[in-house]
This record gives sequence, C-alpha cells and structure tokens, in this order.
Amino acid sequence: MRIVEIRERTPLLVRQLLDVWEGSVRATHLFLSDGEIEAIKKYVPQAIKEIPYLIAGENESGIPVAFMGIDGKKLEMLFISHEERGRGLGRALLGYGMEVYGVNELAVNEQNPRAKGFYEHMGFRVFKRTERDEQGNPYPLLYMKLEG
Repeated sequence: MRIVEIRERTPLLVRQLLDVWEGSVRATHLFLSDGEIEAIKKYVPQAIKEIPYLIAGENESGIPVAFMGIDGKKLEMLFISHEERGRGLGRALLGYGMEVYGVNELAVNEQNPRAKGFYEHMGFRVFKRTERDEQGNPYPLLYMKLEG
C-alpha cells in the first residue's frame, strides 16, 4: 500500500472512496439497516469533498482501498475496504495521521466494538460517551483521546 495525500478530489476519486466507505460500513456497522446506510451515503461525497485533510491508501494499481479524513488533530473518518481489512492499512493510515498531523482525538460508534478495540490498541482511551451521534441519531458515540 502507498499512502497518498489527496489534493484534487475528482468525481472519479469521490466515487472510488464512496465505494470503499460503503463496503467498510456494510462490513462493520451491523447496527445500521440498508435504508439507514443508503440515507447516510447521500452525505458522504460532500464530507469527502469538505474534510480539510484527506489521505488515501492505494493498492499496487493506484486504486484507493482505504482512506481517512482529518480536521485539526481529530480523526473524522477512517474506512478500509472490506477486502483489505486486517492487513495493517488502518494501522498504517492512523499512524501516518498521528505522526504527520498530530491526530490525538476521534469518535467511534459504540456498536462497532472492533473499531473501538483497534483505537485502544493504537493508544486511544474513551473520555466521553453520548447517547446520540453528531446528527442526533440514536447511535451512541465514544469520544477517545490519545493517552500520554
């Protein structure tokens, strides 16, 4: 995998990242219905276009298979294509974000225990919990900060 800082967010790239997002969410966000995923999916292209820092992990063919978005020192999104999960891409991307951007905070869905465990493994600890996500939906969020 090659880590790439995205400068130009072309329609093709946004479609590719949306495919990564959807595959990742369908594999990890089992608490969401198909209808909920489709509803959220409508907002993802805008989020991809507006996030201040967008970093992708590309395969040998130059196709994005993972991406993260950073705002300030907060990780706002990290998605790995379903086929590439468990191969160290999340660790590589998050490590890059921590080293280059000083990422030290994030929020994760409480109903995604594998993601929570991954972030704990990377040194993050829960400091706050909310009953609803940032859009007001009934999906509890865990807010995590880097220890030390």
